[in-house]
Amino acid sequence: MNQIKSTFIFTLILITTNSFAQYTDVINSNRPGVSRSAFSVGTNVVQFEVGPYIIKEKRTPALKTEVDGFGVDFAARYGLLWEPLELIIEGTYQNDTKTYFSNIPFDEARANFKTLTIGAKYLVFDPYKNAEDDKPNLYSWKANQGFKWKNLIPAVSVYLGANYDTKNNPYLAPGTEGFSPKAIIMTQNNFSGGWVLVTNLVFDRLFVKLVDDNGNPIMLDNDTEYKASEFQYIITLTHSFNPKWVIFGETQGIKSDFYADNLFRFGGAYLWSKDFQLDTAVTLNTKDTPSVFSVNFGMSYRLDFHKDKEITNEDNGTSVMEEADRRSRRNRSNNNTQDIPKPKREALDFD
Repeated sequence: MNQIKSTFIFTLILITTNSFAQYTDVINSNRPGVSRSAFSVGTNVVQFEVGPYIIKEKRTPALKTEVDGFGVDFAARYGLLWEPLELIIEGTYQNDTKTYFSNIPFDEARANFKTLTIGAKYLVFDPYKNAEDDKPNLYSWKANQGFKWKNLIPAVSVYLGANYDTKNNPYLAPGTEGFSPKAIIMTQNNFSGGWVLVTNLVFDRLFVKLVDDNGNPIMLDNDTEYKASEFQYIITLTHSFNPKWVIFGETQGIKSDFYADNLFRFGGAYLWSKDFQLDTAVTLNTKDTPSVFSVNFGMSYRLDFHKDKEITNEDNGTSVMEEADRRSRRNRSNNNTQDIPKPKREALDFD
């Protein structure tokens, strides 16, 4: 949720859209889950996201095997130059033992990066930008909670990056090594009532043909070339039911010549402070080739060096931020809320 995920939605009546900022007052994390939010962390924000996990896989048909181990997902995100642009370094490292139950059972110790990627994300379409009718109705709670047809139009971002895979990686298709391209299309809908829908279409290790040690193409049984290319779809639905807690559900489909699966995740996150988030999730599937069960506990932390630009309002000569300050003070007195930050844009992009 992502990524979702975003973070947490502060009281909706206080949400105000500024045309110049994706930055939010609270941390905008792609955790929990694995989808990516369409929105960036904001310029001059450095953000770290990490999630240790334990994994258990069991394959029952034909060749019976079991995998027991642990790993960690990690990401470093940085908002550079423009609000829509974000640089990302991310990966997954796993260490496990794979047991083969043949006539003579034996164990194989494995450890490597399942993924290691660097890339950039850019917001190409923001339906909330310069939208005057997105401003909250200060006199009607019901009007702010009501359904808006324009919310069906998602924000859209694109990602381009490069994987680096080491030779003889036990978690990848045989012959996979070196650099390969990765592309993602991300959409995000922010609905009333604290609901956020994120969709990712992932095209991984594009145009990579697998070869053996002699440089010959590796062939499948049907005499077609074995490719490392992988397609994924990720759909994440998040619900923030108060300013501190969020829950999510996610489905992830994976299809390649090497591996195919449908994974499901459920979990939640807690906003410890405006710059620190804790989360947990469970991952499972419904097949036995192999069956998958994983539990992770994660955290996200940001170093916030963001500074808002002062944009002069031509109608009255005051700055946008000054107007936001006044609205914030007025709303706090009218709605009896506590510790609500100055409104900047949706306080929440959940991946």
